[in-house]
Amino acid sequence: MSASQDSTVDQATMGACPVAHHGYEPFQQNDPFPAYRNLRDEEPVMYDERIDCWVVTRHADIKEVFGDWETFSSENAQAPVRERGPEAKQIMKDGGFTAYSGLSARVPPEHTRIRSVVQKAFTPRRYKVLEPFIRDNVRTLLQRMLEHPDRKGDLLKDLAYDIPTITILTLFGEDTDQIDQFKEWSNSRGAMTWADLSDEEQIPHAHNLVDYWQKCLSMVEKAHREGGDNLVADLVKAQENGAEISDHEIASVCYSLLFAGHETTTTLIANTLRVLLAHPEQWQKLQDDPKKIAGAVDEVLRYSPSIVAWRRKALKDATVGGTEIPEGAQLLLVMGSANRDESLFENGDSFDVERSNSREHLAFGFGIHYCLGNMLAKLQTKITLEETLALAPHVKLVDPDHIQFGENLSFRAPVAVPVTWES
Repeated sequence: MSASQDSTVDQATMGACPVAHHGYEPFQQNDPFPAYRNLRDEEPVMYDERIDCWVVTRHADIKEVFGDWETFSSENAQAPVRERGPEAKQIMKDGGFTAYSGLSARVPPEHTRIRSVVQKAFTPRRYKVLEPFIRDNVRTLLQRMLEHPDRKGDLLKDLAYDIPTITILTLFGEDTDQIDQFKEWSNSRGAMTWADLSDEEQIPHAHNLVDYWQKCLSMVEKAHREGGDNLVADLVKAQENGAEISDHEIASVCYSLLFAGHETTTTLIANTLRVLLAHPEQWQKLQDDPKKIAGAVDEVLRYSPSIVAWRRKALKDATVGGTEIPEGAQLLLVMGSANRDESLFENGDSFDVERSNSREHLAFGFGIHYCLGNMLAKLQTKITLEETLALAPHVKLVDPDHIQFGENLSFRAPVAVPVTWES
């Protein structure tokens, strides 16, 4: 297997996989791509009783589902994969947890109304203001890592972990000394929604979600009291000027964006550096011509996205890829598979920063729920890559064949990206 853990394995290995599901294991993310290929080839719309979902793996089918929100609702996108246990439910009830999705699980007309307000506040103007700040943070973190006396580091922990968290906290007007706290809350948010947790394992995460939600409510209250030049204050100001958005909806937007705004970008930055360093000839192409960096980010989004699968619910009987889907059924749209579909991407399992159609990936979704923060995520990744190529072009992956990824239905995030370098 290649150093990036993103390529195919041999046929003998695939033959050892469970036949019933073509090797697909919903929560295993170390190297799901051979199973994705099996599914595309053999059963592109497969019912998986283990997660009660129709697993959809071809690009055209997934794009069609994303585009038809009237048939395939997003209302289940944020629903827990495993039902919350009684103790976790009580903790959240007692703590006043009433958070709901900011946008991704809402449907029109509610989704349209809220997104129109948020979109006006989440503007490129704010990104432009943040750009030098992001660049300074990247340089500071890189230089700190390179000072390690043993010449070893972790691109996830030392670099990717902090950059988007600092950025999103600044965007929301929060102190950046809260990074670890917000990361802990976000980890609990991800685990309680998309991980396969026992009732007992849910308990500490339930407490964290209560604290996280109460923080979001307090941010809205503070914006009403003090105003300010930040995203929360902008939304409160819009409300005061007549925009149709409630305090609970603003807090729910905070709850969603404070998670999505850094968790997936942390993974994107880590995966970008990991995949490129695992392909030295591609890394060299960017050193030779930095103008290729923007295209390289899109190729990483195609080849190794932060989110590999997302859910939808059929509101009526429908047909997907020639398969009948009954009303009320859940679908799992595997974008990580769609992005390698060779009907669109030639040699889809190969990584190529010069690929001409990388931007046709579905890593940010498609249709009315297309990721609102896509420009900010790509900007931060591009800056990080530019500065790493300038300040640390000599770093090398440590034991790249054994990089591990956390177990999760939707998110494919490396546990660590260890590197070393010569003096």
